[in-house]
Amino acid sequence: MATGWAGDGAVQEQIDATIKDGIKRARTQLREGPGLKKCEECGARIPEARRKAVAGVRLCVTCQDARDRDIRASAGYNRRGSKDSQLR
Repeated sequence: MATGWAGDGAVQEQIDATIKDGIKRARTQLREGPGLKKCEECGARIPEARRKAVAGVRLCVTCQDARDRDIRASAGYNRRGSKDSQLR
């Protein structure tokens, strides 16, 4: 069902485009090859098990966790911005 000037399937096309953009962004952040033996942030030793598990690892678990928290805090996605949440 189309509303206003939107064509049939416009909402689904927008959803698909958003998902494709997210996948593309995530793939650009993937690293390849052997990981570092020492964290590039703090210099702590990176265990061999982590280097085997995460290709191209450059950070220890502590620094990676801190970076992930920073990224999540500044992601800019309004997850509560759905139509349903606005109607409540």
